[in-house]
Amino acid sequence: MSGTALSRPVARAARGAVRPAGWLAWLARALHAIETRRRLAEMDDRMLKDIGITRADALQEASRAPWDLARSAPWHMR
Repeated sequence: MSGTALSRPVARAARGAVRPAGWLAWLARALHAIETRRRLAEMDDRMLKDIGITRADALQEASRAPWDLARSAPWHMR
């Protein structure tokens, strides 16, 4: 048997390891979320109505943490 073969748990852990490219992509998404949520919070009521969300929805989205990137906003479900 080869000494280079990885056990199943080790191989699984290696596949799930954080890679620099993955970390940078995540950081870019988080920074984008910060910027877009800030812009959303600055929109006036007419602009919010145009995109179909309420002031409360906008403020709730804007208050989310930068690392909260899951699509949990109600308008994502439409």
